[in-house]
Order: sequence, then C-alpha cells, then structure tokens
Amino acid sequence: MNVRMIGPEAEAQLDWLALCRAIEAGHALPRAEVADTFLYRGADTLLSRAAWIDGLGQLVKTATIFPGNGAVGLPTVNGSAAVYSDGDGTLSAIVDFHLLTKWKTAGDSLCAALRLAPKGAETILIVGAGTVGRSLRAAYGAGFPGARFLVWNRTRAGAEALAAGWPDTEVVDDLEAAVGRADIVTSATMATEPVLRGDWLRAGQHIDLIGAYRPDMREADDEALRRARVFVDSRETTLGHIGELKIPLEAGVLTEADVVAEYYDLPSGAFARGSEDEITLFKNGGGAHLDLMVARYILDAVS
Repeated sequence: MNVRMIGPEAEAQLDWLALCRAIEAGHALPRAEVADTFLYRGADTLLSRAAWIDGLGQLVKTATIFPGNGAVGLPTVNGSAAVYSDGDGTLSAIVDFHLLTKWKTAGDSLCAALRLAPKGAETILIVGAGTVGRSLRAAYGAGFPGARFLVWNRTRAGAEALAAGWPDTEVVDDLEAAVGRADIVTSATMATEPVLRGDWLRAGQHIDLIGAYRPDMREADDEALRRARVFVDSRETTLGHIGELKIPLEAGVLTEADVVAEYYDLPSGAFARGSEDEITLFKNGGGAHLDLMVARYILDAVS
C-alpha cells in the first residue's frame, strides 16, 4: 500500500483562489455523509470528524483543542487527518493536520466572503490574532488584494505580532470603532460570550464568524443575528452543534428558516448577497466534508 505523506512544505504549491474553486466543485458532487463526535474535559475538547463523499473518498480528522496550551508555548489545536480511497477504502494519505486545518478554515471563510462581501470591500477587520487570525490575513489578502487590514486582539501584543508580518495592517484598540470602519469583519476568538455587538454594525457589511465550535461558545450577540441575513457552510454541522446558532435557535431569536443558504445551495444562486445595503453574516462551521475537499485539493496540487 502506497500511502502519501503530505507535510507543511506542500504549502508552497497551494493557492487560495484555486482552493475556493475546489470547494465549489466539491459541493457539486453528491451530498457528503458526515458524523462528528465531541468529548470534553473542562475547557479541553477532543473532536473527531468523519466524511464520505462519493467521488472523493473518505476522511477522518481528529482534533484536540486545549486552550491552556498557549501559556506554555504549545499550539492550542493539534491532531491528525487520514484520507481513504474512494474506490477501495484503503488509506491514501496522511495530511499534515496544521496545513489542512489552516487551508480549510481560512479558505472556508474566504469562499463565503467572495460571494457575500460588498463589492469593492476596502477595509477588513480581523478579530483575534492567534493562529487562525494569521491564516485569515493570508487568505483575505489573496482574495481582496487591494484591501487594508485592521487587527484587534484581547492583548495588544498579539495584534502587534500579527501586524508586524504584513504590510497595510494596523493594530486597533477600540473594537467598536474598528467594526464601524470595516467592510468585512472576520472573527476567530475563543470567546464563550459575544465580543461583537449588533448595534455596532452598519449597512453593507459582511460578518464572518469562525471561533465558536462548542455548544457553549459564540462571538456575536442576538442583535447581530437579527440584523443580518444568515448563511452557513453546512446546516448539518452548525445549527445543532455550535452555540453561535444553537443558542439563539433554542431561545427563539432565530429560526432555521432564517438561515438563507449553505454551500450546497450554490447551484441555485441562493448563496449570494441580495443587496448593497444588507448585512450578511456567515458561520464557518468547518465540517469534515470541507476537510476532505481541501485534502483532495492539496493532494492534486502536489501530485
């Protein structure tokens, strides 16, 4: 059995816009079967995700999320990813977990923003300057090459470290004022209580929510959801699992009918901004089917 080992060096052969095309093509295939399991120990999480897409094969990805790791200089998120053959189910490849997660997570958000963000978006605010925040700077920089960037972080030092690596990136201290300046707000925090307020938003913005992955986590408040047209990458992996939508759904703030579209609605044209002045809000849930699509893109790119 010839198992390919894909390491971080593969990144030099990847392209964010090509990745978005691969994600769109993956959603033209038969709908994925997905299954998730979550195990918890206090703030720590063991998340295993599996996907099967007829035509692409199968993937199992396991992630450990230990928020306390940062204090001792370790990555917060670690794990592994295995890709299996569509034809016979044999192991095809082991893909570097951090490479796959970076390109899946930031690519997911970029693909949505390319369809939902206002035309000519000039200012992009990154909320949260961790590993995902740095990935977002790379992805959004490729998708919106003329934009200037703002970055806010709970600690200014973290924001300064991100900004130091990129041109046209400004550190901001006043989050409310920064939201008001931005055409796109992309948030990747570990918040369990909202950090973004709906009454800060203005007409024509696009809001991209990434950080929440547990039932007790959310980054935006109820008013943000009330004011926006809401989109998700997958209804199946977001509505009942992630506090960002699960909590307001259970409270009656939102109904499932209020979720306008997911990526499987791309062929219908429903996954799109409807007017220049509306607020669009996208929840990035990052299911295993997206990991599989991105893993196959990586394997094709380095073949």
